[in-house]
Amino acid sequence: MDLNKLYSAARTGIHSTSTNTDPRTEYQRDYDRIIFSASFRRLQNKTQVFPLPGSVFVHNRLTHSLEVSSVGRSLGRLAGDYLVKKYGNELTDESKGFYNHNLYNVIAAACLCHDIGNPAFGHSGEDAIANYFKKHEAKLKPLFTDAQWADFVHFEGNANAMRMLTQQQNGKSEGGMKLTHTTLATIAKYPCESIASNKGILHRKKFGFFQSEKETFSLIAENTGMVKESSNPHVYLRHPFVWLVEAADDICYNVIDLEDSQRLGIIDHNTCTDIMLRLLDDLLPHRKQRNREILGTMPDKNERISFLRATCISALITRSQKVFEQYTDDIISGKMSKPILDIIAEDCNSIKEIYKFSIDNIYNYRGVVEIENAGYTIMYELLSHFIPPTIIDKENREKSDQKALKLIPTQYLYEGQPVYNRVLGVLDYVSGMTDNYATDMYRKLKSIDIGINF
Repeated sequence: MDLNKLYSAARTGIHSTSTNTDPRTEYQRDYDRIIFSASFRRLQNKTQVFPLPGSVFVHNRLTHSLEVSSVGRSLGRLAGDYLVKKYGNELTDESKGFYNHNLYNVIAAACLCHDIGNPAFGHSGEDAIANYFKKHEAKLKPLFTDAQWADFVHFEGNANAMRMLTQQQNGKSEGGMKLTHTTLATIAKYPCESIASNKGILHRKKFGFFQSEKETFSLIAENTGMVKESSNPHVYLRHPFVWLVEAADDICYNVIDLEDSQRLGIIDHNTCTDIMLRLLDDLLPHRKQRNREILGTMPDKNERISFLRATCISALITRSQKVFEQYTDDIISGKMSKPILDIIAEDCNSIKEIYKFSIDNIYNYRGVVEIENAGYTIMYELLSHFIPPTIIDKENREKSDQKALKLIPTQYLYEGQPVYNRVLGVLDYVSGMTDNYATDMYRKLKSIDIGINF
């Protein structure tokens, strides 16, 4: 891939080439558009890992995304400076300006919206959507092409993010959020269509766009210098900037999930401290004694964990940048095959310990599993209420079907369009719900909570 062609200020839904008179750069505008969007605000009531517990603060999708964006900005700054230093003779003046002064804005913006397509209740929400279609295969599959059916039975938050950010809803303007093609390419961890997904290949482990966004994604890929690996099915190699977004996300959730679990009492303070100290001992062996001296001056347990969390993240940013520098040629050529944090873990056993410990003691904690089960049920039942009337042609609907669809805002109703588009509209509505909104609607539809709330 050509470093001079990896970025483009072209935006979805905008076809003119008018000069930007805004004092912000195009990529700063992306960041601001995401921050002020309703889709981003809704992340505040979507579960990250732990059930939203009330008085005890833990991370939700919004606070997680903000922190990932902060880490991504740092990685983008370091990577941009390095690329100019290493490849300066090959870069145009415009490209040098981009890598020195705007790459970090792109990474920050992409990190901000990397989870924007995740439905309520996290991965259990994704599973509920996929399994709804699998369990109704005999009735529903004949209505769609094989590629469209794959979109549904492998429903994926990453592909849903691309749709949410680019799709024109009823009554809304063309191009969705109208982000630059650069920012959109930078969130595409799995740049392929659903029928090309392959769990054994990193960039095809999942998929990055639905059939409805296939043409849009092709234009994004073309304008940002992405290499097409296959035309049938559509598969691209990862855009080089994706690796920085992925690293920022991996850094944050591996460290911060430990902090949250300690705050909730899922793991005790000493266990959390020991795990983080072992990580720091691996990453910063020269600071081993100093880190313990600093902890000795902090009597407050949460303050101690906050210090360790911040120091771990800082150390992982530095180590990630070193890996980026070591593998820059592979990243640019598309030969990179492992996430940056996985490469760090090869020489850092404490990261492997965190992976295993988190699976055993955090992600399978009873309270987490309970909310995943409840969330699955809620999302599945909402689809059971809205999908059947949607697939029926308007003139053949019963009164009950009509009443059900009256609950869906008009922006998500694609009457007169193919059934694939109509079903996607329902998924747009249901996947965009917050945990609380989905729970409230479920309770009303199941007659658990009856009445009008003003």
